[in-house]
Amino acid sequence: MYMIVVGAGGIGTALVEIALRDKHNVAVIERDSRKADAVSRKYDVLVLNDDAASVDVLREAGAERADALIATTSDDATNLMVIVLGGDLGIPSLVSVVNNREHTELFRRLGANVMENPEVIVAEYLYNAVHRPKIKDLVTLSGGAQVFRAAITDKSPLVGRTLLEAGKRGIIPDGVLIAAIQRGGETIIPSGTTAIQAGDLVTVFTKEHATDELVERLTG
Repeated sequence: MYMIVVGAGGIGTALVEIALRDKHNVAVIERDSRKADAVSRKYDVLVLNDDAASVDVLREAGAERADALIATTSDDATNLMVIVLGGDLGIPSLVSVVNNREHTELFRRLGANVMENPEVIVAEYLYNAVHRPKIKDLVTLSGGAQVFRAAITDKSPLVGRTLLEAGKRGIIPDGVLIAAIQRGGETIIPSGTTAIQAGDLVTVFTKEHATDELVERLTG
């Protein structure tokens, strides 16, 4: 895959490193000369020290053969223009960081996959790590849905019950799904007849923000 990354800040640089690790081809556009130079010295990629909100610059970066264009700057106006131009140039996959959640739908209407304000996501993750130590790897999705992992203790009302039974008894309420179970080094994709055991690490999807009451109910 050939991808163009716009912005060489923390997110952009980490993205370059991940893409190269998976042996993809990458071009980077960064208008800050110091950041552009740092990326150029550290990685074997094409780096353009220029403004990405330009058709000519995107073409110089290889837009005609690009599979993906990813805008990672902290300025939504820049990211929006990049996405518009990327769409005009026919780049198949358009992805952008959206710093202000109020702009999310605008980006989506332009055909972009979005990541809402990464700073807020990180802050929320850290807050939950302190406030809810029983849950791990919490991610908040667009619209308020959440995915997290929770360790099941022997005090949990889920223990010994199948997921179907737990649903009927209201232990697992509507809008909550146990999507995976990690048990003894094995990952299980559960069905309704799968029974929960103490010590299981379950991956939970909630349609809305998980309440403290829900977390306590599931984990015990």
